[in-house]
Amino acid sequence: MKAFRFVSLAALALAGGLGAAQATTLDEVKSNGYIRGASANEVPYSFMDENGTAKGIGPDVAAAVFKSMGVGEIDWSVTPFGSLIPGLKAKRFDFVAAEQNILPDRCKQVTFTEPNSSYGEGLLIPAGNPKKLHSYEDIKKDPSLKVAIVSGADQLDFLHGLGVPDSQIVMIQANADALSTVQTGRADAYAATELTVAQLLKGATGVEQAEPFSDPVISGKPVRSYGGFDFRPEDKDLFDAFNKALVEFKKTDDYKKILTSYGLSPESVEAARTKTTVDLCAGK
Repeated sequence: MKAFRFVSLAALALAGGLGAAQATTLDEVKSNGYIRGASANEVPYSFMDENGTAKGIGPDVAAAVFKSMGVGEIDWSVTPFGSLIPGLKAKRFDFVAAEQNILPDRCKQVTFTEPNSSYGEGLLIPAGNPKKLHSYEDIKKDPSLKVAIVSGADQLDFLHGLGVPDSQIVMIQANADALSTVQTGRADAYAATELTVAQLLKGATGVEQAEPFSDPVISGKPVRSYGGFDFRPEDKDLFDAFNKALVEFKKTDDYKKILTSYGLSPESVEAARTKTTVDLCAGK
């Protein structure tokens, strides 16, 4: 994978204007010897490491898939999350590998591959899981339990939706406070996305991630996100080739190893393999 290159705004504008009248094809990419990808620099979805190399769930899978297609080099640009789709449409890059959640409104603007990742909620708990917690619902079952969340986080809505009262919820100011809150017993668990929990565990002692874990079901729907790669609709040849290769790669152990290495659970890997983009774009 090629290291990240800083690209001036003028160069980006020029790249956006060149070739605007025609679609980018796989043959063209192979002829050039590389393809341009976009990262949002969000760990662990897509980011640049200290050596300026693209890493993360999206870039790692993209590199493996493009290699199988005969494209061994990717030039990466770091782009603010909100500029990913506009930048793609302006031809500043050829695809996005930021694990953007596949949502109906986004599907109207770009073409998403089949899901590359899926992640739900999680619990940070004391080592050994003494309270046997495997879901947010388990918090509700025992009024003596306390669960910590970051002030203003979505988890407050999830817990309220399940009927967990404020008396069982401990507000903290930042993710960095979660470890000490659980380690000292101020709370029996910390609720966050499973990837956030996985990141907190790195180098920590006395805590673990609740496994197995069941995602909360709010208004009849599990709380879960599905990330995919996005392409321009007009680049159908390139998209079709990549999507086909991605579907095949998702059947391999290498695919599973990449996702689990960044903290995704086996349940989330399987979820990414079974959900379809057709359903997600339809809001199902």
